[in-house]
Amino acid sequence: MDHWGEVRKLIEARRPDRVAEKVAALDGAARQDVAARLPGLLKELRGRFDRWDDGLIGYAAALRVAGAATIGGAAAVAAWLLRRDFTPRWGRAEPGTRLVLAVLADRPAAWRADLAERLALRVRAGDEAGAALALAVLGETGIEPPHHDPLVVAWVTRGAGGLADDPLLDHLLPRLFEATGVGRALQWDSTPGAGWLGALTALAEAGRIKREALIEGCVRRFLLGGSAVDLRFFVRLHEALDPAPAETAPHARDYRCLLASAPGPVAELAMKRLRRVTGLSADDLGEAWESLLFRAERKLVRGGLSWLERSVRQEPSLAAVAAAPLARAFAADSAELRDKAVELVLACAGGMDEEGRAAVREAVGLLPAGLGRQVAEAVGGGEVAEAEPVFTPPPLPSAPARSQEAEPPIETVEELGRLLMAGAPRSWQAWERLLAGFVTLAYHDRAGVAAEMYPRLFSSSVDDYRSGEWTRPGQWLLGAARSLSGTAPARGVWQAFLPRRVAVPHLLLLHRGAEVLRAVEDDTLPPLLLATPTHTTGHVAAAELVRRMEVLEAAGARPPAADLQQALLRLPRTPDPDAAERASRLTSAAGRVVAAWTCPEAEVGLAWECGSASGDHDCHRRHGHTLRPVVSIDATATGLPLVDAMLSLPWPHSQAEHCAWWPSTLPSHREVAAAHLMPHLLTRGWGPLHVGAEQARQLARAEGPAGEACAAVLARVLGDPELPESVGVLLEAAARDELPAAGIGRQAGLMAAQGTIRLTDLTAALDAAASQGAHAHVWRIAAAALPLLLPRPGERPRHGLAAFVALAGAAAGWSGARGEIPEVRDLAARKGAGDLLREIRALHDRLTAQEG
Repeated sequence: MDHWGEVRKLIEARRPDRVAEKVAALDGAARQDVAARLPGLLKELRGRFDRWDDGLIGYAAALRVAGAATIGGAAAVAAWLLRRDFTPRWGRAEPGTRLVLAVLADRPAAWRADLAERLALRVRAGDEAGAALALAVLGETGIEPPHHDPLVVAWVTRGAGGLADDPLLDHLLPRLFEATGVGRALQWDSTPGAGWLGALTALAEAGRIKREALIEGCVRRFLLGGSAVDLRFFVRLHEALDPAPAETAPHARDYRCLLASAPGPVAELAMKRLRRVTGLSADDLGEAWESLLFRAERKLVRGGLSWLERSVRQEPSLAAVAAAPLARAFAADSAELRDKAVELVLACAGGMDEEGRAAVREAVGLLPAGLGRQVAEAVGGGEVAEAEPVFTPPPLPSAPARSQEAEPPIETVEELGRLLMAGAPRSWQAWERLLAGFVTLAYHDRAGVAAEMYPRLFSSSVDDYRSGEWTRPGQWLLGAARSLSGTAPARGVWQAFLPRRVAVPHLLLLHRGAEVLRAVEDDTLPPLLLATPTHTTGHVAAAELVRRMEVLEAAGARPPAADLQQALLRLPRTPDPDAAERASRLTSAAGRVVAAWTCPEAEVGLAWECGSASGDHDCHRRHGHTLRPVVSIDATATGLPLVDAMLSLPWPHSQAEHCAWWPSTLPSHREVAAAHLMPHLLTRGWGPLHVGAEQARQLARAEGPAGEACAAVLARVLGDPELPESVGVLLEAAARDELPAAGIGRQAGLMAAQGTIRLTDLTAALDAAASQGAHAHVWRIAAAALPLLLPRPGERPRHGLAAFVALAGAAAGWSGARGEIPEVRDLAARKGAGDLLREIRALHDRLTAQEG
């Protein structure tokens, strides 16, 4: 009878249940024959699939069952069952495990125990393949599992369901607290009444396992060490058990050992338990306090000081052992904790022995001079540190020149061709040079420019003509070059490709490019452009604008409309009488517009609106809703459509493309330019902010009032740690006396309150500015920000607020500021202690101190 043929057919039919029935009926010789043929069948089946294909998994259950029932030695069976071929590449299922256990049940007990141990030792860390089978065989055999950490990790990873009846519980529970990797596997197990945490506490309450074993296991695990993540589950288990003082007293020495170097949560747990233990000796308490007061974590130092203070108050003789720990606390990085340690030393000095006084005297030099003198007097000596020299901030550095002369336009056809084909201009200066150079060169030598551009453009792509919209200025200039050289596939694209729903400053850039393309097609190019900047701020000197108009009139040419309107927006705010007199002699319609031009005034308003449907402007403090800027602009109409659009509300849903160029389009209206940036102020592109230090510097060097919108830009960049150059922008604006300091404070306060910027980053930037001479301006910024940042009753202080208040106090002192701030006064009057209240009280005292 062909037993192998029948088994093979069942394997190929993927019928592991029938395979189990068939091989159970085979005699010894037939089983040996099947076992000998299985590797060949596996190789044949493997050849049917790609090496990355999991198709072989369909046969895995039947192959495993056949091997488990027919292969002779335990080592060979273990190797067969754990073959990688039987494990899904993207999963950890173990096919046919139930049937494998069934066919193994007929094997001798000693053989099965051997197999169980071999399977257990082959479990690997981070790999669950074979773990379920190994645990199941171990449970059925009842043998003691081998000491193998990955096996314990696999056991806990399996879950805590049915733990009370698990035959492995008594064997593996003690190893739960020893095996490497268990803590990380259970780090997210935190729900009381569920998972391992709930199962173990429930079994302890039911008496299935002893509470003492769990408590002792946790303490033993803490002593073995590890990171906070490794120990997180055991901390939760220990606290869920909530051992009574009588249960923790036997481990008091172990808890004291944990205070010095265990991760913070473990040390905090140990401190909490030790504080409830009675009968600790003075030496034990001194050792515990010294360990805690040497820690870096403020919470632990604060807890140690509280424990020490309460104990000494109850038992004054403990002052002798309190001296050395308190001396350690002199080195605390928190002034609050250091001051508390000094207060306790002064209170305990009378009860200290000579050894304690000596320890304190050695640490006196760690204290500031004033505190050091007090302690030295109380303990009879000590080397007091020298008083730190009073910092005197330097004067503000001189502001650099507001602008320089701009680079002249491109002057040769060869340079024009090279730069035009080099890709999109990277700056507005490069764009203006290209645009002006193209127009002038094409006007004077159309044929030469066409001849230069034709070979460069003949074989290049024309995909832009199928894009639907040209949103990049360079596309329009390249289109003009194509039209000029005869390589454009279509005419009149300026009518269809000009976008409509883009930010107005960007639309002005595109209009100027589009009208150059139109002028090339209509052969109406002017000899030059009016709006090409003469200065690096984007300004066009009035005298130069009049000269350009004179050239156009002499040539009988009309300036393009967008070019004329951009030129008017780029005129300086300060009138030029000589240029105005020459402009009065211009005769063209455009010349008369230039002669009649006066810089329009625009009032910009900025408010922050909560993003929630409620519209409650203050609900961001209560619910964390994001604020968004809402801008209003009120300007006198000029009758020029693009000028009036530029002096109107920004389009709220526009893209931020080329927004670094926008301030150059409004160099005499920086607050309006900043208003156009508001919709993009808080957003990022692929990494950096859309609105960064470059725009802030351009606004600082532009002209016109600087209000809340400019202040918001400066506040945003000052609060970004990736923009250290923003400090230089602040100093430059301050040196010109054009810094909207109060506005920056208000805007920074709002942004910090909603989490847009971090107080620690803002403090670092303002500290750098104050130390370089802007202390008076920094104080005005801080004074305006504090009412928005200080916590109201019931609110938690923001991270970094104490350091911000400390900087405000220093800046107030350097600038001689006086005058009560109600919010500072109210917070200073609250009860309590801490770094923030200490700094607030110091600031309030400084602001309300009498002169002289």
